[in-house]
Amino acid sequence: MSPCRTDDPARDWAESGIASLTGRLDGPPLVPPGRAATRARELGAWIAAATDDAVRLDGAALLSERAAFTGAHRAGTTSVGGACRLLPTTDGWAAVSCARPDDPLLLGALVGSDVGNDPWPAVTTWLAEHSGAELAERAELLGVAAGPVASPAGTPPRPLEPRSVRGLLVVDFSALWAGPLCAHLLGLAGARVVKVETPSRPDGARRGNAEFYRLLHGGHESVVLDPADDRQRREMAALVDAADIVIEASRPRALIGFGLDAGRVVARGGTWVSITAHGRESMRIGFGDDVAAGAGLIAHDARGPVFVGDALADPLTGLTAAALALSAPADGSGVLWDVSMSAVVAATLEAAGAPVPQAYRRGDSWWVQTSSATVEIAAPRPRVPQGDAAPTGRDTAKVLAELGIRS
Repeated sequence: MSPCRTDDPARDWAESGIASLTGRLDGPPLVPPGRAATRARELGAWIAAATDDAVRLDGAALLSERAAFTGAHRAGTTSVGGACRLLPTTDGWAAVSCARPDDPLLLGALVGSDVGNDPWPAVTTWLAEHSGAELAERAELLGVAAGPVASPAGTPPRPLEPRSVRGLLVVDFSALWAGPLCAHLLGLAGARVVKVETPSRPDGARRGNAEFYRLLHGGHESVVLDPADDRQRREMAALVDAADIVIEASRPRALIGFGLDAGRVVARGGTWVSITAHGRESMRIGFGDDVAAGAGLIAHDARGPVFVGDALADPLTGLTAAALALSAPADGSGVLWDVSMSAVVAATLEAAGAPVPQAYRRGDSWWVQTSSATVEIAAPRPRVPQGDAAPTGRDTAKVLAELGIRS
């Protein structure tokens, strides 16, 4: 199987494991629109070439591998992970996430009522009486990960000339999936990866599947610093000053609160990878499921729209960010990569609209006839984690001492 096939998007979807996660549990798997799985394979091939085959992975298979660890399955208008729903508005559909502990309270504020621990009945009723634009406005104001299903344009940045990252220091402030996948791929390429968390905001993925977390963080070092403490705030800035590559997934305002300056890193020739839901200039937040659906990546059956895969914007963005971090301007100057998850997804839908093949049953398996082959729809498949995932803050003193930041 070629990791860089580009002429049969339906086949790439079927082989990626994503089609098996798309549709309703009581119905057949669905081949999604667009070419996100094909783009993931292209990125995987680019990364393999850039690393002289040190990192050779099927990018399409990475899109579904979290579900291989969690055992999650397709669930129609509820996301594979269970935290996001597709719901009708007065003028279309919307994706609404309830993934954080405070989200029921925020969703209550969105709809103007006390929703208790189950916000979905009230949210469903409110959306049925309001437009997607009204939802987007209130969601941005309240910091809710939600928005209408639309068809936005997207042009994510493209990699430059590849460069080796072996021995480079990567400081990773990101969490969950997209940023950590980027850091994981850079680590496989030989970079030293230091994960930075704060005492009040550890990576929420630590509460998820332990083996999937180990897959993405095995072999990385863990540092915890509190920007509310003057000394540790200076140490955090010094750690960033020592980095060759910085990965973060925060809005610029939050970084300013940490005392971190992307411009300073770029000015000295460093690489800054900024991963956000809708770009650094947007104040909207989002997670993988609501961002992908909001960008227009949904599938349809006779009953209506359904989610495509599992938080697909996350791994597709992580692959994109890794390729960008593995490239650099030819003149050796620094670069800030503004990676919008919604733009990454939207760019794969430019050719959407063409008919997609329908799955059919043969024995115990589902199959699809694509333009080039008869293909069995694959299940998500895991890779084997390598190394241990460091407990929170285990390496703080060691890393800071080795870099001359703390005596």
